Amino acid sequence: MTFVVIAAVLAALVVLTAYICFRMAFYVPDKSRPDPSVIQVPDGSIYMPYHEDMYRWAREMRAMPQRHAYITSHDGLRLHARFFEYAPGASVEIMFHGYRGTAERDLSGGVQRCYSLGRSVLLVDQRGAGESEGRVISFGINESRDCLRWVDWLIRDQGEDVKIILTGISMGATTVMIAAGRPLPPQVVGVIADCGFSSAREIICEVMRGMKLPPKVFYPFVKLGARLFGHFDLEETTAEEAMKSCRLPVFFIHGEDDRFVPCEMSRKCHAACAGPKFLFTVPEAGHGMGYLMASDDYRRALTQFSRENGIPIENHWEKGENDHV
Repeated sequence: MTFVVIAAVLAALVVLTAYICFRMAFYVPDKSRPDPSVIQVPDGSIYMPYHEDMYRWAREMRAMPQRHAYITSHDGLRLHARFFEYAPGASVEIMFHGYRGTAERDLSGGVQRCYSLGRSVLLVDQRGAGESEGRVISFGINESRDCLRWVDWLIRDQGEDVKIILTGISMGATTVMIAAGRPLPPQVVGVIADCGFSSAREIICEVMRGMKLPPKVFYPFVKLGARLFGHFDLEETTAEEAMKSCRLPVFFIHGEDDRFVPCEMSRKCHAACAGPKFLFTVPEAGHGMGYLMASDDYRRALTQFSRENGIPIENHWEKGENDHV
């Protein structure tokens, strides 16, 4: 009897620890509708010198012509995006934001960047963020399935001739890399992956080490929490594995001083990628700051890579056109 009690107590402690890890890593608390009067920008001292640019980009983006779009995910969530049309028939970047971010917070400057290169934008609120439903973040696993549904929506909306580029930053980059390893329609012609992590396990263990927690002890509880309470397998696939199946051209970007997602993770994904690829790194740039700190060099490199691989692109920015709309 004593053995049964001890086993029950231990089992309860395991489940409780897994639940705590689930809440910390994956759960999104009940959220109110975003306040339209508030513009959110990333926290942290490394971003402060760019806050004015971020506020300006968000204000400009809000003032641009746009329309709302909605899809239903494979597990029944209503997901939201905004479509910004550069011109009828232009290629389209589907853009995915990072972990616990929003489309506006992480990617408002991306809309202007796309316009400067002659591209339209479908700006996605990932599950559990912005105006999209959901309470569980799955580190790119279910998000990559959402990506495929947005691709289908865009083809229906824009027609069979549309050219699509999958773009993401941080977890959004991992989302599009995993999606690029899945079967995709021919309308998808390229991928842009900005500071993505190579696997959920690696980034979670990296964060644990930063918190002075032993990954060997706590990671199994995180994985169990994802399975028991999030109903997904955290190790179903990884961005690095997906890149081995990817035949699309992939443009990687990463800051060499990224202290959240180490630059080495993009190097690993770049090395694994089976398609045409280019890795653009920015010295001294922190997490998600590659474009902020080297926008001209970034656009030059992206323009060259796109032209070499037959991906539609224009060059307005060097002439000072469409930089700010």
